[in-house]
Amino acid sequence: MELPYKIPFYARTALIFISVFAFVFVLYLGRGIIVPLVYAILLAILLNPLVNLFMRWRFNKVLSICIAVTIASAVLLGILYIVSSQLSMFSETYPQLKLKFNAASVRLVHWVSETFNIRGSKINAWIIETQNEQIHEFAIGEKLSEIGHLLVAGMLLPVYLFLFLYYKPLLLEFIRRLFGAEHDTAVTAVLSNTKQIIQTYLVGLCFEVIIMAALNSAGLLLLGIDYAIMLGIIGAVLNIIPYIGGLVSTILPMTIAFITKDSVSYAFLVLALYIVIQFIDNNYIVPRIVAARVKINALISVIVVLIGGAVWGISGMFLSIPLTAIIKVIFDHIEPMKPWGFLLGNIVPTVSGFSFNRYRVLQQRRPKS
Repeated sequence: MELPYKIPFYARTALIFISVFAFVFVLYLGRGIIVPLVYAILLAILLNPLVNLFMRWRFNKVLSICIAVTIASAVLLGILYIVSSQLSMFSETYPQLKLKFNAASVRLVHWVSETFNIRGSKINAWIIETQNEQIHEFAIGEKLSEIGHLLVAGMLLPVYLFLFLYYKPLLLEFIRRLFGAEHDTAVTAVLSNTKQIIQTYLVGLCFEVIIMAALNSAGLLLLGIDYAIMLGIIGAVLNIIPYIGGLVSTILPMTIAFITKDSVSYAFLVLALYIVIQFIDNNYIVPRIVAARVKINALISVIVVLIGGAVWGISGMFLSIPLTAIIKVIFDHIEPMKPWGFLLGNIVPTVSGFSFNRYRVLQQRRPKS
């Protein structure tokens, strides 16, 4: 009987790294096609209960899907309308904002010059040089091309969403046949857990965004900060990105407060406001509404957010956590991959299987040759 050939460890490791690199490279090259499809799949999972509800009300399947897609599109367009109306107000006051920004820049340069004993001409020269480099690297043609791709993806998203909802039975049957009847139980468990995680996570996330937008906007309105509603909504959306989004969403209103207000104290008041809101979010909103449905530990969360940003940009940051949760569900149901699923999770063992003290004792007891 011929024994099966075992691939050496170093060869397996090399194959894994090459496969991962090739997979990530394909994701990067095909991001214009893949990202809208991923968004459509996640939204289809989210809207599937609504479609089923309309079908229980004796609506036709096509009509049920059309109503669900129309409702989702109307909600998204409503949010875009609110933000765009705030942006139009921002554009009207842009000249005044620019003057205040220039005055604040002069004060900041003067303070840095006196505090660190650096000539103001050197600081101004460095600022001008940095601005010229940023303008040179901006690549207007490339940015316009990216905006065009986003518009095309936005128009295709409802079409993808409709087709995924319509062909759901076909796709599920394909997955079942792909893995064979012997793996029916495991495949069903993976699909069921994935659907439950995505639905509960996205619903909880929507409620969190609404509550955070209301808290941010109300707090900024009470402080008298300009563009409070726009900043509140942007901050709530950015807060979806773990750890990084909360920092960016705080810096933006602080900058607006620093520029538009006469006193620097407003910027610190905004900082204090966002610290309080983040405390409420982390200790009350997330545990009770989002409820840690996606059980990914903080270290992995930061790593996958950075990788997602490098591969797919801002969209990758938003998608990194739910996609990692799906990968964890798959790993948890495949025996050889269970250690990797454990690594992604947030369960920290109190006692490790390794005992370095025992290892030292054994080393000391070993007879010396």
